[in-house]
Amino acid sequence: MKKLSFFFMVATLLAFVSCSEKSDPNPVLTVEGGQIQGVETATEGVIAYKGVPFAAPPVEELRWKEPQPVVPWEGVKVADSYGAAAMQVTWDPESFYGKEWQASGSVPFKEDCLYLNVWTPAAGKVDEKLPVAMWIHGGGYREGFAFEPEMDGGEDWASRGVILVTVTYRLGVMGFFSHPLLSEESPNGVSGNYGLMDQAAALKWINNNIEQFGGDPNNITIFGQSAGAGSVQSLVASPKSKNLVSKAISMSGGGLGGRPGNPLDTAQVANKKMMDFFDKTTLEDMRALSFDELLDMSQKYADTTKTRVGWSPVIDGYFLNGTFSEEALANNIPDIPYMFGFTSNDLGDMTQPINDFSALRAEQSDKPAYAYLFQRQLPGDESGAFHSADLWYVFHSMEHSWRPFTAGDKALSNQIVDYWTNFAKYGNPNGESDGVWKPYALENPAFMLLDANEEEAIVKMSENPEYTGNSFRR
Repeated sequence: MKKLSFFFMVATLLAFVSCSEKSDPNPVLTVEGGQIQGVETATEGVIAYKGVPFAAPPVEELRWKEPQPVVPWEGVKVADSYGAAAMQVTWDPESFYGKEWQASGSVPFKEDCLYLNVWTPAAGKVDEKLPVAMWIHGGGYREGFAFEPEMDGGEDWASRGVILVTVTYRLGVMGFFSHPLLSEESPNGVSGNYGLMDQAAALKWINNNIEQFGGDPNNITIFGQSAGAGSVQSLVASPKSKNLVSKAISMSGGGLGGRPGNPLDTAQVANKKMMDFFDKTTLEDMRALSFDELLDMSQKYADTTKTRVGWSPVIDGYFLNGTFSEEALANNIPDIPYMFGFTSNDLGDMTQPINDFSALRAEQSDKPAYAYLFQRQLPGDESGAFHSADLWYVFHSMEHSWRPFTAGDKALSNQIVDYWTNFAKYGNPNGESDGVWKPYALENPAFMLLDANEEEAIVKMSENPEYTGNSFRR
């Protein structure tokens, strides 16, 4: 009898320990670089990991080089705060977007900026295999960061069973500067596109580590808006990253025929001329310059020579063999579901480019392409459905806005988050079965119209989406 009691006690203890281990909502995870632990959020069961390094700091000798492996750390890193934003010019708080996002000077801008953030409802559950979505922010390749207030949607996405990952990448002169000396130094013989390579490195990090967070490395959706949408298009066009993408969403990034792409030779010659103008003729000279000095030089060069130098992705024959349009026409992009759309007061009328891309996909593949137009005229002023207006809805982040959002706005936001997360799960915004949103077809070239009134969301299909123009530029 005593022996039975002893075994019963041992069994009970083991069961208790086992249950305790299984029920730990915030376990220590092992990822590239070391061990991390997240923080519990206000949403029950959702753990956030902020400021997780996915590459070495791109500083000093690593400035203007491909992202390098993470620098290991000792002990358990508590991932409770965001990493720095990439170097950029601080928003003018009196500008349209400065007011819209309630811009603050408290966000740190540093060259050491290669960090990502994860929200998951399944931390440590390696067999859960949840879908993953990687968000790429916009900002013209020169500004923005992964934790802007309108992008605060991690808990909402995770509560719907999709792990959200947001990434920071190098911008402007730090992210897209090319020069013949840099190309000569590189083992690949090219320069520039560092910001895109950062995004690809983050995508690879997710593929290698997301199981620790309960994610499926073979089910990664990438999505982005504006320059983030252009980045999505570059990632699906690049031989270095396209095989890691399961689905893609391009928001306000156009479609077929846009984003022509700057040849590497053109870009690096223009940058060399600027550097030569200031007698900066060695890599040591250039890497010794501060961000502010580089911006001042570019402005003085433009004022003096009437030649402006900008920094954006280049066609380098290494990361990008051609533009997105060229690669899509050649059927060199992944055969996956796509979603493309824009807002009715966007930077330009993207109806035809998105029509053309969706029609091309319908000809090339039986995988669906979905098209949409966000039409909701935002309450509070006359700015309408401006470029970036949809971000408040995609991330259900209206609590951070000054606008008097209505019950209809909140209903539309819930509907949009459902559509986006369903797409990440199933490649179908409706969910596991057919619904209101039909995929684009040659015989049915329709867009989903996303709108609301003060009381409810209004969603319907239309073959004649109406672009009304007059957007604010970011």
